[in-house]
Amino acid sequence: MIYSLRGLVLDCNPNYAVIECGGVGYQVFITGAAERRLANLVGGEGFVFTYLKVSEDAMELYGFADQEELDIFKHLIDVSGVGAKMAVAVLKQMTAEKFAIAVGSGDAKAISRTPGIGNKIAQRIILELKDKIAKGYGGTDSTVEETSENEVGGMLGDAVDTLLVLGYKRSEAMAALNGLDVSGMKLEDVVKAALNKMTKR
Repeated sequence: MIYSLRGLVLDCNPNYAVIECGGVGYQVFITGAAERRLANLVGGEGFVFTYLKVSEDAMELYGFADQEELDIFKHLIDVSGVGAKMAVAVLKQMTAEKFAIAVGSGDAKAISRTPGIGNKIAQRIILELKDKIAKGYGGTDSTVEETSENEVGGMLGDAVDTLLVLGYKRSEAMAALNGLDVSGMKLEDVVKAALNKMTKR
């Protein structure tokens, strides 16, 4: 198993990157976050976590920006009907954090925005992964109500990103956001509510 690659980034596009290690150029199918990182490193050194898929007619290498993306990818491909390419497509559509929030809050519509994933598969992903994924992101007992359609996942994802920038750990951010009713609230109000919740602990 090739666990990671570090080497010269020869190419990077929305579908794959080419990383040269020891004189060998590896084609790596990448997530959105990995693409954003490697695109700025073409001609220089880059690093990705990897997963090697071996089938009867091909060997495909997938690359991830961090360990969390790799872990979520592995969970996704364990879901019936979800292959490696579909799992990567999910991680192109949303970050690992936003995916975990969507799973934890049961937001099938957010997941089904991924090309090739309908509501039925999205619901299956939530059913099979809710306990496995959401626990690592602050728990699954969310009482968050929908604002309109499926904006909750996006709102909470943006709030998590903001709290991370402010220096809080992801687990702290998720725990603070868990249980908040964000109906009708703006992003700054959600962040303030989470900060107030943390200061009272």
